[in-house]
Amino acid sequence: MKLTDLNTIKSVLSEVGAAPDKKFGQNFLISERVVAAIAENCGASAEDGILEIGPGLGTLSRELCGRYAKVVAVEIDGKMTDVLALTMKDADNFTVINQDIMKTDIKRLVSEQFGEMNVTVCANLPYYITSPVIMALLESDAGFDNVTVMIQKEVAARLTAKPGTPDYGAITPAVEYRAEVKRLFTVPAGCFYPAPKVDSAVIRMKIRKTPPVDPRDKELMFEIIHASFMMRRKTLSNAVSSVLGISRDTVCGALNDCGIDAAVRGEALSLYDFSRLSDAIKDRL
Repeated sequence: MKLTDLNTIKSVLSEVGAAPDKKFGQNFLISERVVAAIAENCGASAEDGILEIGPGLGTLSRELCGRYAKVVAVEIDGKMTDVLALTMKDADNFTVINQDIMKTDIKRLVSEQFGEMNVTVCANLPYYITSPVIMALLESDAGFDNVTVMIQKEVAARLTAKPGTPDYGAITPAVEYRAEVKRLFTVPAGCFYPAPKVDSAVIRMKIRKTPPVDPRDKELMFEIIHASFMMRRKTLSNAVSSVLGISRDTVCGALNDCGIDAAVRGEALSLYDFSRLSDAIKDRL
């Protein structure tokens, strides 16, 4: 069954009375080359397990099942699980779970489904929940080796951005704290049915065993990062003071302690800078 063929896709969907659902961000891959490239570059070994999110028709699932020991897919759309019953019926190393990944205890699911196996995430993520899913995966403490996902190109740019650039945002240092991010390749909109309005990109996040910084109060650091980008046009001191209720004098004093200009904006600070600043602010509270 060639799931990158439009006639096959329409026939399978028709058989169960399904159609691409915008509500779930369903855009199905129709490029065999792209499907193979995602599976090949996800960072897993043949004996590893794969967690897939939003498998849709099973196009990527079939490729993953042919390369890796076990594939478990989480699919929110019940109609798509009916489709998968047809397209994946000959794959004895495939399991689909009809759940919302954002309401799933990811660590528990991984433990129950994979046991002691090394596990990698490999998925074509729906655009509408890209950032929340990425953070849920990285914060799950599920022991993933890598998280390889296809996402909107603009989001990929944010995840790999450098301080001081327009794409740099709160999610950039938040992801950098937990993973080393590498952009693998771009996927044109024409590689999907139906074609989305934007191009996509595949990124691989290698999960860090040890974060690159060690702030004394991790939660405070992330609160400062979040506050700094809530009001991008304001200076960091004004933004942090407004959002967190910390006096501007305290923030400016902490910036001075770190040798950072008091007029700086959050987008200019690296993860290392945010870590130093959070420690300096903590000393002054």
